[in-house]
Amino acid sequence: MKIVSVVGARPQFIKLEPVCRAIGAVQASGGAIEHVIVHTGQHYDLRMNDVFWDELKLPHVDHHLGVGSGRHGEQTAKMLERIEPVLMNATPDGVLVFGDTNSTLAAALAASKLHIPVAHVEAGLRSFDRRMPEEINRVITDQLSDLLFTPTATGSENLRAEGIPSSRIRQTGDVMWDILKRNLPRIAQRKAVLERFGLADASYALATIHRAANTDDPRRLRVIFDGLAKIHREFPVVVPLHPRTRNALDTLGILRRARDAMLVVEPQGYLDMLALERSARLIVTDSGGVQKEAFLLGVPCVTLREHTEWTETVNAGWNRLVPPLSARVIVEASMEMANRKPEPDTGHSCEVFGDGNAAAHIIEALIEIEAGSLDGGMDG
Repeated sequence: MKIVSVVGARPQFIKLEPVCRAIGAVQASGGAIEHVIVHTGQHYDLRMNDVFWDELKLPHVDHHLGVGSGRHGEQTAKMLERIEPVLMNATPDGVLVFGDTNSTLAAALAASKLHIPVAHVEAGLRSFDRRMPEEINRVITDQLSDLLFTPTATGSENLRAEGIPSSRIRQTGDVMWDILKRNLPRIAQRKAVLERFGLADASYALATIHRAANTDDPRRLRVIFDGLAKIHREFPVVVPLHPRTRNALDTLGILRRARDAMLVVEPQGYLDMLALERSARLIVTDSGGVQKEAFLLGVPCVTLREHTEWTETVNAGWNRLVPPLSARVIVEASMEMANRKPEPDTGHSCEVFGDGNAAAHIIEALIEIEAGSLDGGMDG
């Protein structure tokens, strides 16, 4: 069986690692799986790309398409143009796509038009907000996919509500829980990053802002950083600054003020970022992955969005949605969450995201289906 995995952005590199590990385990035991990795180049900044790739010890990329940034239509079109000949030459039995980026959508479209079965890792997520480009990517990719690997029961329910047959849905758990769970001992020992920034356990807030809805709206961006500056007066706020956010702050002329008002640092590697998350008193973010990691690590989170695809974290009381329309509201919500004293495990169970072996379940499903014809099995 030959599988092509298509990735392009930092969260997808994380999701790819457990899958590569699971495929390697099958290969080591004599299983016949050929794995081809395609990197679209959607994330091309060294700190957002190569550092993660090296730290996660991912296999060599077979095809790097070098697409780079651009408007959604432009970027997706370039990806389609460059993915199609790769798939035509590779002739895989299936294409594996991850998450909700433009790389995900482009790969699913290219494969579908070539009549190559598509399997979607992290299927079924819904924020029900079509203003989010990620939501459009998710919905279309799920409709195009022949096999849908959902991280939670909610994801499976969403797909069935949209008329997708249960035969195409596999609830495997979350591959990001796989890698986080496996690395928990390393994260707990990783104190150098805290020392580097002069931080102590549970003494600071960690903030990540990168979503276009926030960075491309000057009013929202000012409100967010005004709120973070006010929180910093109570306890330190550490902000690993995404390149998009840095450019947006610079364009507004408030980058220097942000650096003066809080602890602005460069983007961090995977393990250092998890170490910062684990030791934080509070996480403030607009990232889907970070709000989920906050839940898995048992750290209260404020998500600066109107909606989230990770509804389980909100329902459990560990994540609070705050539209970034008022600095005062951001501060009040943040202080309330930071001062929470939840009972151990109250409203909190990582089991909602599976048993920590999602990638193995995914590869097992692909092998099982391939044994009866991948195409026919997926369509079944």
